[in-house]
Amino acid sequence: MEIEIIRNKLLSFDLCTEETPWGEDTLVYKFMGKVFAILGIDDIPARLNLKCDPNRSSELREEYSSISGAFHMNKVHWNSLILDDSIPHNLIFELTNHSYDLIKSKIPKKKVQEFLGEIN
Repeated sequence: MEIEIIRNKLLSFDLCTEETPWGEDTLVYKFMGKVFAILGIDDIPARLNLKCDPNRSSELREEYSSISGAFHMNKVHWNSLILDDSIPHNLIFELTNHSYDLIKSKIPKKKVQEFLGEIN
């Protein structure tokens, strides 16, 4: 899957920011300051780290050899997807949605509303 397709998908989420705290080769995606995705664009093939429900993480790792515990992350809660076209594109999109939703659900709705009020 092309990196630009992934970037566009990640940037389509509400209140998503793209940052490069570790250099230009690692794109970090956040919802209100909380990381939900990390895209290593210097790797060939590219690598995408996503937060995931622990029960689902283990199932995915058993089913797909291109999904493993994310390097330098809590491997219980984070998966690394090697974007070598062995993972169906619809599953990648589903997992990006899942990661975003997990992070978003942890932010109190009142805080989100206050933040939206500040930027409007």
